[in-house]
Amino acid sequence: MVIAVEGMHCAHCAAAVRQALMEIEGITSVSVDISARAVSFEGYADEARLRGAIDDAGFDFAGIIGQ
Repeated sequence: MVIAVEGMHCAHCAAAVRQALMEIEGITSVSVDISARAVSFEGYADEARLRGAIDDAGFDFAGIIGQ
């Protein structure tokens, strides 16, 4: 699945988003593309959990953009 995340500007931001998503049970890997503001991951989590993890990490969940 691919989600859009606003507010990422650097490698530290990418690491924070990656860590936040890896803490969700059911997600097994995370890849962050800062320039595209996109995060792809393997596994499953519902939208509310994704939004909560991203928001708690200090970024803005901008929606699901792909499978």
